[in-house]
Amino acid sequence: MSEDAPTMRLSTIGQIAITVGDVEQALVFYRDVLGLPHLFSAGPQLAFLDAGGVRVMLTTPHGAGTAGENSILYFRVDDIERAHAALVARGAADEHGPQLTAKLPDHELWIAFVRDPDGNPVGLMEERR
Repeated sequence: MSEDAPTMRLSTIGQIAITVGDVEQALVFYRDVLGLPHLFSAGPQLAFLDAGGVRVMLTTPHGAGTAGENSILYFRVDDIERAHAALVARGAADEHGPQLTAKLPDHELWIAFVRDPDGNPVGLMEERR
């Protein structure tokens, strides 16, 4: 990098794209099961939701990517057992229940997973003090 070039740093995530087979079906899951507010749709192939200030874009594959083979979204929760049970009760496919993943100096990290209709994993994480 040139000495004259300003230092560029990335900040928070602004949007995450999830490749799905059917945008309307995925919208029902992310909106009604996970409880994310629907922001807007742009035609039948794009829907946008809000995940605590991070925009989630649902889209069908456009020349690359396969539905169900994506990065994992991890959502912070205060009570992982209650959150996991509530999502499964609302229709999320259970991947695995809450488990202790790491004991850190000041907290424990607990993780659980569910799956959306296309098989995309959705992670839940609780940092217990």
